[in-house]
Amino acid sequence: MEYLIGIDVGTTGIKTVIFNPEGKAISSAFELCSLNTPYPNWAEQNPEEWWEATKLSLKRALSTSQIKPSQIKGIGLSGQMHGAVLLDKGCQVLRPCILWCDQRTSSQCKWIIDKLGEKRLASITGNTALPGFTAPKVVWVRDNEPEIYEKIDKVLLPKDYIRFRLTNVIATEVSDAAGSLLFDINKREWSKEILEKMKIPKDWMPKCFESIDVCGRISKKVAKETGLKEGIAVVGGGADNTCSAVGTGIVKEGKLSSSIGTSGVVLAYTPEVKRDPLLRTHTFCHSVPHRWYVMGVMQSAGLSLRWFRDTLGMLETKLGELSGIDPYFFFSKEAEKVRPGSEGLIFLPYLMGERTPHLNPNAKGTLFGLTMRHRREDIIRAIMEGVVYGLKDSLQIIKSINIDVDEIRVTGGGARSKLWCQIQADVFGQEVVTLGSEEGPALGAAILAAVGVNLYTTVEEAVEKMVKIGPSLEPIAENVRRYEEYHQLFQSLYRDLKEDFDKVSEV
Repeated sequence: MEYLIGIDVGTTGIKTVIFNPEGKAISSAFELCSLNTPYPNWAEQNPEEWWEATKLSLKRALSTSQIKPSQIKGIGLSGQMHGAVLLDKGCQVLRPCILWCDQRTSSQCKWIIDKLGEKRLASITGNTALPGFTAPKVVWVRDNEPEIYEKIDKVLLPKDYIRFRLTNVIATEVSDAAGSLLFDINKREWSKEILEKMKIPKDWMPKCFESIDVCGRISKKVAKETGLKEGIAVVGGGADNTCSAVGTGIVKEGKLSSSIGTSGVVLAYTPEVKRDPLLRTHTFCHSVPHRWYVMGVMQSAGLSLRWFRDTLGMLETKLGELSGIDPYFFFSKEAEKVRPGSEGLIFLPYLMGERTPHLNPNAKGTLFGLTMRHRREDIIRAIMEGVVYGLKDSLQIIKSINIDVDEIRVTGGGARSKLWCQIQADVFGQEVVTLGSEEGPALGAAILAAVGVNLYTTVEEAVEKMVKIGPSLEPIAENVRRYEEYHQLFQSLYRDLKEDFDKVSEV
């Protein structure tokens, strides 16, 4: 039998998963990577650490799989978006990679908007300039580290640095390039206009492929270092969000995914470029050839419950340590005791500002309606509900730009909680479907590899065979009505507090 590998270059570490052609995970390995924050709002990683973690995870996954290297047919790559890996003419890394969550580039974003005009910029890239994107990071290096800027020969995205180390090929693909703010998402190519106006040489940018294209093959050196066979095909792969979309089956009209991980993502497939006129959501190239997606992003989805765990959840954390059970299981069980609406308690999950729909770094987390009646379990449920209210904000925007949503698939760590899935069904007022695998981005990368090496003809065909569906949950009519009222209160609270959020940030 032939097998496929999906490698996910994440912020917390590198995950390698080996799949069979039916999408079953045969073995996996995960290697942690460190995150450096040398100054407030900065976030950097060392690309060399990614590479060492990639080699280790490949060796571990192969050794536990009992699969012969000759049985590996293809490799797909998934990776965190927007990072800037800067290489010199000798292909050496010039500085640590500035990550997607880094917020240092506000003035560079303003410069880009002034240079191009927000309307023109959005018409080309599908987005406005935000600190997370790649282009402002390159401009920041120009403004603050000119001695580094002068040595730049190539600008790579995180997973594409791993591709280079695996194959010696400098390349990228459309879904990740689309998140750089240097890419024409309509033509699916680097934007000559943007590059010229920013004075960024076009030859700094790697050759761009579709996600299913074979971009390189495993080198002889890497084969010796990892146990892989020389010559295995490495396909374009995709950004983590598009690979997650492929891995959850969001490859046809009418399908949408709702993901609760550290952040929250609502993502919908579209066969043509569609944008929110107010630019509250992002529009990027999909990993399905010549297709696109619209995405709303929350900064602190699962992170909100993690905040509770780290500050007020010592009991559950200790229980988890003693029992070997995830403390989030205990949180979910406690929240099940509470009626929908959390006894009038509403949580605004803006612990790190917010992207969709507010694009407001000054937004603050808020627990509203607290009384002597409330207990810990009410707060837990209010946090879970508040996160889903935020996801609904994105869902409403996506529906407002004439994207049909016939099926919602829930994924991410939040999908392990039946309660959190039910809250999504009730708040959305729509059936939600769970999935049979939690491998998301790695599975999506493997699916793209399966198409690239001709195990399947199209991404849609591969998804049909490799993505497994789990149970679905119907909305409860009484809860739908209650949550509609609470969601309206949730939205009005932000409007009422917005100016105060700004004042608190100034103070």
